[in-house]
This record gives sequence, C-alpha cells and structure tokens, in this order.
Amino acid sequence: MLKYFKRWFPAKDELTKPKAAGKQAIEMLRREYTGEPLLEDNVDPNPIQQFRVWFDVALDAIKDDPNAMILSTADDTGQPSSRTVLLKGFDDDGFVFYTNYQSRKGKQIDENSSVSILFYWPELMRQVHIEGTAEKVPDTQSDHYFAQRPDASNIAALASDQSAAISSRAELEKKRDQLEKTYAGNVIQRPPHWGGYLVKPHRMEFWQGRLNRLHDRICYEFDGNQWTIQRLSP
Repeated sequence: MLKYFKRWFPAKDELTKPKAAGKQAIEMLRREYTGEPLLEDNVDPNPIQQFRVWFDVALDAIKDDPNAMILSTADDTGQPSSRTVLLKGFDDDGFVFYTNYQSRKGKQIDENSSVSILFYWPELMRQVHIEGTAEKVPDTQSDHYFAQRPDASNIAALASDQSAAISSRAELEKKRDQLEKTYAGNVIQRPPHWGGYLVKPHRMEFWQGRLNRLHDRICYEFDGNQWTIQRLSP
C-alpha cells in the first residue's frame, strides 16, 4: 500500500528531482481554460433549449462521440456507479439512452430512479451536469429505435447478458455466431429486456471553463412549476 501512496503523493524532496524525458508529474498536469463568457443574460430560460444550443456546437466541433455521457446510478444502499453511455435523443421531457434492463445500471435504476448524467466536451472547455429521475420509455419507442440499429448491434444485444459474468470471450462469440445463423435473413425482434430510459431533469448545470479557474457555472433548478436560474461560484 505504501508504494501506491508514494506513487500518487511523492515526498517533498522527490518533487525537486529531475523527471525522465517525456514524463510529467500528475500534479503538474494542467492547462488554461479560455472559453467564451457564459452570462445569465445570454442563456435561454429553458435549460433544454440551452442544451440544444451547446449540443449543436458540440456536433460541429467534436469528431467522435459528441453524444457520449457519463451516467451515474446508485443502488438502494446508496452505492454509486458510473459508466459511459450514448445520448440517443432529447426533447422538453428529457434525455434518452438505451441499454439492457437487466444490466447493473438497469437493476440500480429499478431500486433507485435518481440518476445523474454528465457531458464533458474538453475541446469546448464545457460540461453539462444533469440530475433527474429515470423511467422506461414506451415499448413502441424502444421498438422503433431497435429496428433502426445495424443487425450486428442487435445480435450483440441478444448475445450479451450485460453485466453478468462469463467464462471467456470465446463463449460470447460462440453465442453470437449461433444467433447470426438463427436470424440470417430474418427480422430481429427487440427482446423485452432491452430498451430505453428517459431521464427527466430537475437540475441542470452548464459549466464553461474560464481563465485562471474563474469558471462560469449557470444552474437551472425546477421548482415544480418553472425553472429558476442562478450563478454558482466556481
């Protein structure tokens, strides 16, 4: 355990030792944030519409996975877990992603519907943090999305008992191969354990990186009738 402590928290005299070429101490990793101002007078009164403005910019600026988001869930004991999922749609009701309902995240949502999602776009020096509750979308909506996916992705959804332990990669690939033969030339129906969730937000925070760590943070909170806006200290 001590060696790991030394690795992450070096002694003071070690900080003055010359570093190997091409390496840099973790505590010295930093960059300056020089984003455009995010002011209360310039944001949309509706946070979903403000998200749409930022997301459109992200679509143009970010080559790979601008819709990637960190989804955090917690079980009924309060133990949290996080993973990356993909946003597959949003409107005034909230934000939609798809997964296996029997996965770890699905089981935790069954136990505790409170979730958070985080978008981080380092190229834009922006983050959006959303807190809300998750609920399953209608089956018809999940059916529609499933039908648009590539067959290979849908075969994978059938082959994987997501989050369950398996003996080997070979076992998974064998199951996939069998399913490819079974469904060759046939329509793949969505399994009932796979579908979408809608995250209905009650808090949304927009973070814009600014010079000298004096970042802009604009927070929206829903009081049951309307959204209120306030600035948070960085």
